[in-house]
Amino acid sequence: MKKVLLSLLMVAGLGLVASAQTEGAVNKISVGPDFLLPVGDNGSNLSLGYGGSVQGEFNVATSLNLTASAGYISIAPKKEWKDLGATNTGVIPVKAGVKYYFGGNFYGAAELGAAIFTDEGAGTAFSYAPTLGTSFSVSDKSSIDLGIRYEGWSKNSTTLSFVGIRAAFAFGL
Repeated sequence: MKKVLLSLLMVAGLGLVASAQTEGAVNKISVGPDFLLPVGDNGSNLSLGYGGSVQGEFNVATSLNLTASAGYISIAPKKEWKDLGATNTGVIPVKAGVKYYFGGNFYGAAELGAAIFTDEGAGTAFSYAPTLGTSFSVSDKSSIDLGIRYEGWSKNSTTLSFVGIRAAFAFGL
């Protein structure tokens, strides 16, 4: 929990030093790495998840954007499970949602979608991800987007849950 709070404070601090330009009025695409830290019951079985994603933002109203994202995440089992022969699991998250800029560079987002497991026969889970973050300009048509989210993948009355961190480079369309 301390790591989550520290990450939120870092995101907030970066937003305070960012320019006051409102990022939400621009259509853009962002690309960047994703890291997932397992929480809850699956924290004892899983280690760090890592990968990358692409997200499109499409302005529909002042400070409100629709989002669409896709990526790939590899989730590693804990060492004791690796010693028993467990291997990394691949997941392709595909989500759509909304992102609202609270003024300046801070935003809240919510996405729903599917987490498609790449292991044979593993199937697909319902995915949801509320996010808090900041986006700040580095040039006229590009910005850095930093977000922290809770992500859950639910299937057959079981939920894998994570705290996700994404740092992305965004460019305007």
